[in-house]
Amino acid sequence: MNAAVHPVDVQHRYEELKERGFCIIPGALPVSVLQDLATDLAPAFERTPFCQGDFYGARTKRFGRILARSVHAATVVQCPAILTLAHQILAPACDRIQLNLTQAIGIHPGAPDQFPHRDQDMWQGVKGEHEYLLNVIWPLTPFTADNGATRLFPETHGQRALTDTTPPPAELAICQPGDAICFLGSTLHAAGANIAETERRCLVTGYSLGWLKPYENQWLAYPPAVARNFPPELAALIGYAQHRPNLGNYEGQCPSVLLGDDVPEYLAAIDALTPDQAKMLAGYGKAPSSVTGRIDPAGRVDDR
Repeated sequence: MNAAVHPVDVQHRYEELKERGFCIIPGALPVSVLQDLATDLAPAFERTPFCQGDFYGARTKRFGRILARSVHAATVVQCPAILTLAHQILAPACDRIQLNLTQAIGIHPGAPDQFPHRDQDMWQGVKGEHEYLLNVIWPLTPFTADNGATRLFPETHGQRALTDTTPPPAELAICQPGDAICFLGSTLHAAGANIAETERRCLVTGYSLGWLKPYENQWLAYPPAVARNFPPELAALIGYAQHRPNLGNYEGQCPSVLLGDDVPEYLAAIDALTPDQAKMLAGYGKAPSSVTGRIDPAGRVDDR
């Protein structure tokens, strides 16, 4: 098992993601962090029922709310190299990124190949113009060819996700705890069949555009009574921050106001504008209007 933590060449990994749609970062975090996380999650793995439905898999277990189940989860979610990659991939299309989910997955012996899919398809927006998501799989047990290692289809992302051509052969993400499997939301992928005699476990962390509805309802997973115990940066990542302009507010203010000890009953709404909007607003009224006269209820201008 890899024990060493290696410096991450983020720019190289970014270019690999853009070129192939995925990359594997060896030794992204200390093995001990993943071992401690695995120990904390072991009871939930045992008690969680198997999934229902052919997509999730009847021989697979899944559960979320990982930040509330283990103090070690925050280290994984806030891995600096991963956050840097997520910002590089997603920032061109949003004001801030958000945590899309934390999900533990256990694939049991007898599980078949999962249906190949793209995670961006959970959203119905226009595809191919920008990325919606960066996913990271953190093995909690070794990923092998026999126990269901994730299958990744190279160069099936971006604009190529819009074609109907037969995808190239998949590559198996064979790796160890401490390694990070990163792939874009537009990349075709699937869990492999588990023909081994042991369960394959992992944690998935996903980062999406801040203006999207996340896969996991973070405010139910981590209500204010829970989130106020998180560092401010982590609370913001799970949604206790506005996405400009004014998206995701509480009574017109940043929802982080709910994390204080004394939340006022009545709040004054506060602008949360993008710099361009603030600039336009500042200039409004200083230049002559291009329209004069009155506008009737039907929207017609009466310039008498």
